[in-house]
Amino acid sequence: MTFKEKIYIPTILSGMSITFSHLFKKRATISYPEQKREFSPVYRGQHILKRDDEGRERCTACGLCAVACPAEAITMIAAERKKGEENLYREEKYAKKYEINMLRCIFCGLCEDACPKEAIFLTDRIVFPEDLRKNFIYGKDKLVETLENRIDVSLRQIKKYSIEK
Repeated sequence: MTFKEKIYIPTILSGMSITFSHLFKKRATISYPEQKREFSPVYRGQHILKRDDEGRERCTACGLCAVACPAEAITMIAAERKKGEENLYREEKYAKKYEINMLRCIFCGLCEDACPKEAIFLTDRIVFPEDLRKNFIYGKDKLVETLENRIDVSLRQIKKYSIEK
């Protein structure tokens, strides 16, 4: 090795120049509580089971969403509608138990595409962290939308936001 290579000064200076050049670049991080990151209009977040205009659940427990799910995250049990429950469910069959394991879900949207009744959608909401694994199994209590807080999912259905093939 030459004397210049032995003292490592050119190597140290080139490393320091790279370090100083990174000091003046725009930061990639944000201050989260104060600043919120803007998501894409086609962001797929937390699932929701939609209701129709009369407030009845759209899901008919056909099971196509569970079959289409590559992660096998959806579990459902079908039941027959009883007399007097016409205002709760649209069809004779409904999902007595509908659960999504959010730890297994890969948010691919195939359940949304498979549903013939447009009952399940992925919203722009974030799935919040929890301490216990059992809290990540979302049942109908967390998934079915309330009549007071209807969620508009029509933005994701507009052609200009869909991915061109």
